Amino acid sequence: MTESMEFAAQRSDGSMIREDALKRAKILIVDDDRAVVTLLERMLSKAGYGHVTSTTDPREVPRLHAELQPDLFLLDLHMPGLDGFQVLEQLEPHSSRGTFLPILVLTGDMSLETRRRALASGAKDFLTKPVDRLELMLRICNLLETRFLYLQARQQNESLEEEVRLRTRELEDAGYEILERLAKTAEYRDDNTRRHTERVGIRSALLARALGLSEHEVHLIRQAAPLHDVGKIGVPDYILLKPGGLTPEEVEIMKTHTLIGAQILSGSRFPILNLAAEVALSHHERWDGTGYPRGLAGEEIPLSARIVAVADFFDALAHDRPYRKAWPVGEVLAELRHQRGRQFDARVVDAFLELFTAKGAMAL
Repeated sequence: MTESMEFAAQRSDGSMIREDALKRAKILIVDDDRAVVTLLERMLSKAGYGHVTSTTDPREVPRLHAELQPDLFLLDLHMPGLDGFQVLEQLEPHSSRGTFLPILVLTGDMSLETRRRALASGAKDFLTKPVDRLELMLRICNLLETRFLYLQARQQNESLEEEVRLRTRELEDAGYEILERLAKTAEYRDDNTRRHTERVGIRSALLARALGLSEHEVHLIRQAAPLHDVGKIGVPDYILLKPGGLTPEEVEIMKTHTLIGAQILSGSRFPILNLAAEVALSHHERWDGTGYPRGLAGEEIPLSARIVAVADFFDALAHDRPYRKAWPVGEVLAELRHQRGRQFDARVVDAFLELFTAKGAMAL
């Protein structure tokens, strides 16, 4: 926090800034007339302002501004080398950032055109020379109060914005945790390890990144993929946990988990749930069109579902299930190669095999 922000923060109830805070403000005098500078310095010192810097060379203003970060400028207009209007032009980027940088113009030019031009160029107030000491002090006090109230409001806004960001992040984290717990609800019914959905989510995200999806899309797939089998909540235990093969009728009932999952997740205004609904509905479609529930083929199948299908297939075969023992990893990879362009998108299979080669079974 800058010194000026400290002054502004002393009063948080919205009332006027205390006088002692104003007197610690940093003031920069810019005037080519040394006698005028000396007079202004004396006036300010007598009024209690203890942080006053001055220069008779307007070309020094950019350096002094960078070093001092003044709270107020007292600026002459007609100076050799660089006039006050050019100084105002240099200060314009700093006075337009919502900090209210007060510039009080002091000049002997009393013309209306000069006054209008100075105010249009960024000056906040205008006094003609010779200045009245009392009027000068009142103008300075008003300008500094306004500046510090601006700084105070900005600090409060930044604090509120940070609080909103923290609350938003907490809500997002809570939402993701709810999704994880929803995925685990279905997983508890047919996965003794309780980690199938987590592994599918991780592998799906790795595949999405390898396929060139944006980090935002990778993040969404990472959160949506674990919900691919949430529809199993609606499948009876006698089918879901049956140790042997299923009858044709039982197979058809099992297939309904894709529709049930889509019904649970669809219709949301949140992209992550819409993506999860898409995955739940289509992750058993096949590249050759013989999958379910809609018999989609090729790129008719959403890419998210094609990705999750491969990640789910690998994990399901490589781990024990109620109805069979895990396959050796080598056999699972061989089956993936066999189903390349049949059950699965060849591009997704290739990406998976490349990742497997690069990372190994445990990392992938």
